[in-house]
Amino acid sequence: MAEVLRVEKLEAGYGKFHVLFGIDLVVKSGEIVVLLGPNGAGKSTLLNSIAGMADVYSGRVVLLGRDITGRPPHEVMKMGVAYVMQSPNNFGTANIFGELTVYENLIAASAGIPGKEVEGRIEEVFNIFPKLKELRNRKAKFLSGGERQMLAIGLGLMKKPKLLMLDEPTSGLAPKLVSDFFSAIRDIRDKLGISILLVEQNARKALEIGDRAYVLVTGRVKFSGNAKLLDEGKLAELFLGR
Repeated sequence: MAEVLRVEKLEAGYGKFHVLFGIDLVVKSGEIVVLLGPNGAGKSTLLNSIAGMADVYSGRVVLLGRDITGRPPHEVMKMGVAYVMQSPNNFGTANIFGELTVYENLIAASAGIPGKEVEGRIEEVFNIFPKLKELRNRKAKFLSGGERQMLAIGLGLMKKPKLLMLDEPTSGLAPKLVSDFFSAIRDIRDKLGISILLVEQNARKALEIGDRAYVLVTGRVKFSGNAKLLDEGKLAELFLGR
């Protein structure tokens, strides 16, 4: 399979605060790659580094064969990366407009897309998240947390990215919604052909849908390999840094 993303020997952080040390990571075409680790391990910093939102001290980030190391976020997005950040409300960071309806938000995310393709892409989002179709005329500020998260991902899908990065998309959701979200993530890969880099605290569910997994501990990769080879005992051992 062709490589969508390659991270090589990445050293990154924020100013003088060094977070990541020698990170190597690959996402191949059609893969769901799961990124696990305890709180503070550097998972979000790794996504921020790929998206151009952290300071890269050395190493490389390569997207579809092009070096994007240190490029600003808007350029990274244009080159094919959609990033749905972890956020308590998803307003602002995910470019959701509370005063606009679900449908109007999706239209707003279609800037730069040929007009004849817009409705088709909105239907693709609705196929992934049928609930959004039911709520198409509801203002975003009246959506529940889970519905806002669906919309945030939907906005990212409008650009047909090559890589979708999700930072704890199921955080704070009810158990039933969590299962629905993991099914939707699998559908994004299977039906839309989009590769996914997933940061998730619900390790068991994430590993069930993942192809490969990486475990970060204190800013370093402690495991990389087949997601199905990680069990709870091995994860606990890795999380404790033994």
